[in-house]
Amino acid sequence: MTGHLPSSTGTWRMPLRLLAPAGVLLLVACTSAPPPAATAVAAPEQPVPEIRPGRLAGYLAAAAIPDSLVLVPAPPAAGSATLAQDHAVMRAALALRGTPRFEQAIRDADLDFPFAAGSFACALGVGIDAQRTPATYRLLRRTLADAAVSTRTAKEQYQRPRPFVENGEPTCTPEDEQALRGNGSYPSGHTAIGWAWALVLAQAVPERTDALLARGRSFGDSRLVCNVHWQSDVLQGRFMGSGTVARLQSDPAFRADVAAATVELAAAREQGLAPDRDCAAEAVALAEPLPGAL
Repeated sequence: MTGHLPSSTGTWRMPLRLLAPAGVLLLVACTSAPPPAATAVAAPEQPVPEIRPGRLAGYLAAAAIPDSLVLVPAPPAAGSATLAQDHAVMRAALALRGTPRFEQAIRDADLDFPFAAGSFACALGVGIDAQRTPATYRLLRRTLADAAVSTRTAKEQYQRPRPFVENGEPTCTPEDEQALRGNGSYPSGHTAIGWAWALVLAQAVPERTDALLARGRSFGDSRLVCNVHWQSDVLQGRFMGSGTVARLQSDPAFRADVAAATVELAAAREQGLAPDRDCAAEAVALAEPLPGAL
C-alpha cells in the first residue's frame, strides 16, 4: 500500500455550553434574577499531528489498533483449496487488463488526497472536499492511517509475495512495483482502508449504506484487478478494516468527527454539492464481473 497525504485540518470541539455541570444549571434555574449574558470564547482548534510528512495521525494509539498477526490466520498453504482459489481469481483478474474495470482499479489505487476523498463520492451521492466538508475529509484521512496500521504486523511477519511477482505480469501502478516487492501482500492494506471508509461513511449517512458497502467491496476487488493482491489478502484486509472501525467507536474524537460529518454531508446534499467523478462511467466499470471473487 502506498500513498501520500497533504497537511492536516483541525479537530472538532464540543461547545462549552454543553459541558455545564448539572448543579450550575439548577442554580441558575432557581435564581430570581436572570443571569448575565455569557460571553463564549471559542477555543482554537488543535491541528492533527502528522506521523510523517503529509500523513495525518489516526485516531487510535498504536496499542489500541487491532493486531493482524493475532487476528488473521497464516496465508494459504501450498496445495490448499484456498490457494487454488487465489490463483483462479488471479487469472480472471488478468483478463480484465485494458477494460474500464482496469481503469477504475488504477483510480482506486490512488490514496493521495485530495483525489482519494472522492473515491466514495458516487456512492454517497455528494462530493467531499477540505473546504465544504472538512470533518468528512479529516475522517477519511485519519481512518486511513488506523486501517493501514492494522494490517502491518501480519504483513511484516509473513512477507507474502504479491501476484505480479509470481506471474510476471504488469500491475495497474508500475511506478509502485519496486516498493510493493518489499511490502508483504497479506493482508491487503488498501482493502482495509476502503472497507473502513465504507463502514464509517455508512455510519454518517446510513441511508446510503447499501451503495457504500458495495463500493467498499469493489474498492478491495480493485487490488485483484491491479494484480497486486490475492483474494485471501483482500478477504483478510476487509476483516481488519471491520475490526478497526469497531475499535474506533470508543474514541471520542472519532465519534465527534462522525457526528460533524453527518451534519455537513446532509447540508452538502441539500446544497447540491456534486461528486467530482464521472459516476455513470464508474457504474459501468464496476458492473464488469470478476469471476470467482468472494
